[in-house]
Formats: sequence, structure tokens, C-alpha cells
Amino acid sequence: MRNRLFIALIAIAVVAAFAILNWSTLLAPTPLSLGFFVVEAPLGLAMLGLTAVVTLVFAVYMAVWQGKILLETRLHAKELQMHRTLADQAEASRFTELQAMIRVEFEKLAQQLKQSQEVSSRELRENVNSLAAMLAEMDDRTIPPTRGAGE
Repeated sequence: MRNRLFIALIAIAVVAAFAILNWSTLLAPTPLSLGFFVVEAPLGLAMLGLTAVVTLVFAVYMAVWQGKILLETRLHAKELQMHRTLADQAEASRFTELQAMIRVEFEKLAQQLKQSQEVSSRELRENVNSLAAMLAEMDDRTIPPTRGAGE
């Protein structure tokens, strides 16, 4: 951007220097044809004026063009921010859903673990009782009953 501005300023300075150096020639009257009639006027001054008008029109056009681009850029930035916000909200929503789903799964796992512990505990008690019964039965078989002295 700065390079273009620098080049434009140099071009304007060159045209201005040329006009100042040749001012007397630019002001020399010349017959100019305007199509239907002829006018006596300085050709150099007319050409300098046309150059100034074209430069001014170009500058206005560029200003309007840049203004439109700035407005478009702002609009796109606002839309981008809006989409970014929506994406962040959707992501937060997904995290919340995932957290709820994980919580439910942990509750299910905790319930299954509790049931598994209860089943294991019950089976262990049954095995202990069964083992105790077997040991008692074996005790009964191995130790002869003591008979009293009166028999």
C-alpha cells in the first residue's frame, strides 16, 4: 500500500514539475475543435485540467471501492465471529452431553459392580457354609464319639 502511494505521489510531482517548467507553453492559445465549433484556448491547460479530472475521478472510485471492501470485510468478520460463537456453543453442548453420558455409564458400572460384589459375597458365604458343613461332617467321621462310663 505504501509503495503504491509513494509511486502515485512521485507521478503527481513529476506532472506538477513538468507543468511548472512549461507553464508559458501550456498557456499558449491554440484553436481547439470541440466537434461542432472551434474554440481558441490553451491546449496544455485543457490537457492538464483533463488529467486532474481523471485523477480525481480515479481517486474517488478507489475510495468508494475501498469503502465497499472495508464494509464487506467487517460483515465477514461479524459472520465469522457469529459462526465461531455457534461452534463454541455446539462444542460446549457436546461436552455437556458427553459428560452426562459418561456419568450415566459410570452409574451403570457402579451398579453392576455392586451387584457383582453382592453375588460374590453371597457365593463366598455359601462356599464358607458348605466348607464348614463338610469340615463338621469330616470331624464327625474321624473322631469317634465318646461313650460315657456307664455304658
